[in-house]
Amino acid sequence: MAKITKNQKEALAKFDRSTVYSLSDAADILKKISYTKFDASVDLDIRLGVDPRKANQMVRGVVTLPHGTGKTVRVLVLCGPEKEDEAKEAGADYVGLDEYVEKIKGGWTDVDVVITTPNVMPKVGALGRVLGPRGLMPNPKAGTVTMDIGKAVSDVKGGKIDFKVDKFGIVHAGIGKVSFEKEKIVENAKELIQTILRLKPAAAKGTYMRSIYMSSTMSPGIQVDTKSAAL
Repeated sequence: MAKITKNQKEALAKFDRSTVYSLSDAADILKKISYTKFDASVDLDIRLGVDPRKANQMVRGVVTLPHGTGKTVRVLVLCGPEKEDEAKEAGADYVGLDEYVEKIKGGWTDVDVVITTPNVMPKVGALGRVLGPRGLMPNPKAGTVTMDIGKAVSDVKGGKIDFKVDKFGIVHAGIGKVSFEKEKIVENAKELIQTILRLKPAAAKGTYMRSIYMSSTMSPGIQVDTKSAAL
């Protein structure tokens, strides 16, 4: 068993791991038990009562967090010359096509989001082996394959995130930073939770939202009451 550090001991002493907290109390506790020297990310782990192996129980979507993620999002737009100015004006960090296709084929993936237009997808599709495993492959359902490049870039820069249930039935998502006010953490969390609730598959049986844990980088997880979080 890994040795518990002094900071971890102090964090564990400030709350009861067997208690289920309201979303507001969990956010309050989280701000008190985060000891990193950097501005840690706030994460939600939401376990769903679905079988992701079945296509009709897959949960995937996008949500725009009202207070953003607190992260600087590096955006690459792969497009033809006719869309380059629109992408740059919207704040894209990298804009182009052939030169970036070649860079990615060589292993370059120093970005957080890749956005493209439908007409260049044949070229982008060939990058699936590099982009796919890193979660960077553009997808129409996530709004990253679109002709409205300007809006797509603005949305991503403004706090739009996409999420997908993993093979264990859990959605992992970053919803802000520990430096955020408690109310902003709560509002971001509620926006994600409400979105996931709206996406409940008709084929899902039994309890849909089974558990929610809130944590920050290197902090222990705090269990959140699913009913209070859904209000």
